[in-house]
Amino acid sequence: MRLLFELSGEHPTLPFAEIECVGRIVAFAPQVAVADVEDAGRTGRLSLVHHVMVHLGDAPATKAGIMGLLRELGEEAKGTFSVRVRRIQGSPCELSNTALERLIGSMIHGRVDLEAPEAEYRGLVSGDRFYLGKVIAAIDRSSFEYRNPLRRPFFHPGVMRPKYARAMVNLSLVQENEILLDPCCGTGGILLEANLVGARVLGGDADRSMILGTLANLPGADVIRHDASALPIRDSTIDAVVTDLPYGQSVSIHGNSVASLYAGIVREIVRVLKKGRRAVVVTHVDARPLVVGLATVLQFHEQRIHKSLTRRIMVLEKE
Repeated sequence: MRLLFELSGEHPTLPFAEIECVGRIVAFAPQVAVADVEDAGRTGRLSLVHHVMVHLGDAPATKAGIMGLLRELGEEAKGTFSVRVRRIQGSPCELSNTALERLIGSMIHGRVDLEAPEAEYRGLVSGDRFYLGKVIAAIDRSSFEYRNPLRRPFFHPGVMRPKYARAMVNLSLVQENEILLDPCCGTGGILLEANLVGARVLGGDADRSMILGTLANLPGADVIRHDASALPIRDSTIDAVVTDLPYGQSVSIHGNSVASLYAGIVREIVRVLKKGRRAVVVTHVDARPLVVGLATVLQFHEQRIHKSLTRRIMVLEKE
């Protein structure tokens, strides 16, 4: 099934990369992706998406191009419908959003209902293209805000926000009932999001208070106190790894330099990971040199958090 995704604009690359956990992107524009997806039901796990739609078509974002697409469409709504248009980025389209909504509505057979429509059609103007889709899912992003770390039984400053923790889990391509490891689990935010997509979670931390905190936030989770640079796990037994490595004071507490600590953890992550599977490693420095000869860096993203912190996100694959 070919689907149209209306992406959040919170990061230039992460929303596109996240879609890979549910399908293969075949076309894209700013905040828009078209992908082939086998199971549309799995798109509900995405966190950096606003709407998921059946892709009805796309055309040059001109009046002539849009008119041509709508004439070929011949869409018939089963029941009432509404039309919404979003202009994501400037384009040569001379029609206003309101004019586009009326034009699309006039070309769909059915009855318009703006209050409680049975179907919603969305037009997206992005760059020099116009995309049209029929909504099959609106991602409930409020659920991520509900899981705000401040609401949890145990809180520690500097934790990753739930929607980004979910995105990291999705970048790992972990599937239901597969094992996801976070060897530096902290308060358990990544484990919580992995658990919600159906993965079997395994966590660990060197700090006993963090282990207790994770168990408070995710009762019954499999977590142990360990040295992440010497994991008590057999070779090639883990399906996916996602971790946000410690930095600053949390590194100095254990008497290790950042370089030596990260090098040891990365070696262990690759050792326990199954061949051909992914690890997502989040650091505050560029740790790609540590991976040379151990794994392939598939993706590298940077995310500025505040003046003194930029996250570096590596997606690795074990060779």
